[in-house]
Amino acid sequence: MYAALWRVLPGPRWAKAVQSALLVAVVVAVLFQWGFPAVAEVLPFNDNTVGGAP
Repeated sequence: MYAALWRVLPGPRWAKAVQSALLVAVVVAVLFQWGFPAVAEVLPFNDNTVGGAP
C-alpha cells in the first residue's frame, strides 16, 4: 500500500517525502477532529472500576 502511494505521488524524493508527511498530518487531524469523537461515545474508557465511595 505504501509503495503504491509512493509511486502515485508526483515529483522527486524530497517532494514525495513532504507530500507523504502532509498526508499523514491531514489523516491525523481528521481522526482527531471527527473520527475519535464519534467513536468515543461507544468506547468503555469512562467506565472506571478503581476507586469509589468507601
